[in-house]
Amino acid sequence: MQKTLRPKIGLFGIGLQAYWDQFDGLEERLTGYLDVVAEKIIAHGTDLINLGLIDSVDKAFEAGDSFKREDVDLIIIHVTTYALSATVAPVLRKAKVPVVILNLSPEPNIDYKKFNAMGDRTKMTGDWLAFCSACPIPEIVNMLNRHSLKYAQITGMLHNDPSVWTEVKQWIEAVRVARTLSYQRIGLMGNYYGGMMDIYTDLTLINATFGGHMEIIEVDELSALRESVSKDETDLKIRDVHQTFEVQQDCLEDEIERAAITAVALDKIVSKYKLGAFAYYHKGSGNVANENTMSSIILGTSLLTGCNVPVAGEYEVKNVIAMKIMDTFGCGGSFTEFYAMDFADDVVLMGHDGPCHPKIAEGKIKVKPLQVYHGKVGKGLSVEMSVAHGPVTLLSVLEDGKEGIGFLIAEGESVPGEILEIGNTNSRYKFPIGAKQFVESWNNNGPAHHCAVGKGHIANKLIKLSFLLGIQYVQVC
Repeated sequence: MQKTLRPKIGLFGIGLQAYWDQFDGLEERLTGYLDVVAEKIIAHGTDLINLGLIDSVDKAFEAGDSFKREDVDLIIIHVTTYALSATVAPVLRKAKVPVVILNLSPEPNIDYKKFNAMGDRTKMTGDWLAFCSACPIPEIVNMLNRHSLKYAQITGMLHNDPSVWTEVKQWIEAVRVARTLSYQRIGLMGNYYGGMMDIYTDLTLINATFGGHMEIIEVDELSALRESVSKDETDLKIRDVHQTFEVQQDCLEDEIERAAITAVALDKIVSKYKLGAFAYYHKGSGNVANENTMSSIILGTSLLTGCNVPVAGEYEVKNVIAMKIMDTFGCGGSFTEFYAMDFADDVVLMGHDGPCHPKIAEGKIKVKPLQVYHGKVGKGLSVEMSVAHGPVTLLSVLEDGKEGIGFLIAEGESVPGEILEIGNTNSRYKFPIGAKQFVESWNNNGPAHHCAVGKGHIANKLIKLSFLLGIQYVQVC
């Protein structure tokens, strides 16, 4: 299955070249600070392009060329002391990627008594300059604003400040997701569920926002591949089904075999087109082979979703991207929608028919037979699960006529309690603003009725990703 790509991070420190001859050891001291930052960034699995201290306009022009040539996704500037904004502008104008500015003090404070007792004012000034990371930030930000260049800031201490390195890690994770999206291939098979106007989307706008490639696939191809599946392949997939799911006793062997054959065919489609995500819907009415394929697809699409190839039903292109984002952040990304509200317990019931995400289930997922797929054609096996109890994040990819593409985000909790045992995914969610206010606030932003749910609270990461993609976001809670 498609692998997550390593982010490329550009790093440089800044200083003023005139200082080096004036203050012995200052350049080496500041370079040591930069080395600490570099080690922290590398530890998060990045390809780091570290250009050292940039202290002149000539070096700035060279750095811009280097970062552009290396195709970096993000530039991190470690502001070690005062430096001219003119040594920053050429780098960022050329590279044209977002930048994070680190304003990190080497210590919690200056030892004022020790400092004032030094006696030698030249040495005192050199020592002072080693603490001057905050000094040029206003100048640099002013320049960036007037150049319309994107930036974010992290302020804190170089050592013993976990919040700083949590922020850096989140930026790196967001870059990893953005880079993965820019190279991913999404398979689109079939057609929209007729009349769901909220999920209709501008595919070119989606591509312009996230990058990647969309492969349009015929349902007939999947049906044809089913005919080529061998008994050995089917038996292996049946074993996979039993290992992954809790298959209920009322599931017929013929139905398990039918689903396994379709699952093998799906694997072949994913392999052929190198897919990292997949959205589908097709009735198959009047075509026996296609109806057979599409009514036996749920187990295979669930297995794919658990293997980092999220699959969305009802041809929900926007939502499969939301699922891919959540999955690449490592927190799942299961297909869901509002079911009902429980005012007695102040929770929202959410779930969906079709694929689930096996890696974020509370307990083992049950496979159940359904005699009718509500609102769809055919019958067959379906999956029943709840999302693991604990913190969750909801993500919807918005599309409107004014702002274009954006994110809608909410953090809540998956909580235990009674669910509807109807052979679909089904979870109970509690939100800090209460069920009623959550539903109204969420709906007021005009999302499609589907969204992706993942384990953990990752709103901060999603907000950083929106910054990298250049899109708006709304967090309702």
